[in-house]
Amino acid sequence: MGTISLILIPIMIVGIIIYGLFKKVDIYSSFISGAKEGINSAISIFPFTVSMVFAVNIFLHSGILDYVFGGLGKFLGPNIPISIFPMALLRPISGSASQVIMTDIFKNYGPDSFIGVLASTLEGSTDTTFYVLTLYFGSVGIKKIRYALKAGLFADFIGILMSFIIVSVLFNL
Repeated sequence: MGTISLILIPIMIVGIIIYGLFKKVDIYSSFISGAKEGINSAISIFPFTVSMVFAVNIFLHSGILDYVFGGLGKFLGPNIPISIFPMALLRPISGSASQVIMTDIFKNYGPDSFIGVLASTLEGSTDTTFYVLTLYFGSVGIKKIRYALKAGLFADFIGILMSFIIVSVLFNL
């Protein structure tokens, strides 16, 4: 498997070059044109990325998560750890913030613990909805997101719910 993954990308690049030669395309000019478009896209996306990172950092360092989830432990049983809820809340907002929380969970509980597996499953079952909408819709100038936010948040909710159910079944809780 390791050998295949090492040679797959070079094979794809050679295949694209051969296809371009077959179709009589100026490959080098097309590559340079694509690189210029990539730089322009990166420049247009940059302000949206910076604003999102700034907002997430303010939210994380405000201490509001400790306040909100501090009282939640009284209502939940011993099988559901409180430290997963900030990750579930922040996952639709920021992938990097949720990964920081997941890394902290791994350090405190271990990656093979119930909460470690739950954090990994939750990370893979949800998406950064607000980030995706802000970045991609903003970079192409879409102002009205219509149903995209509702659909994305609903999908995140289902992903979070199913993560809890599946991992609980896996650990016989």
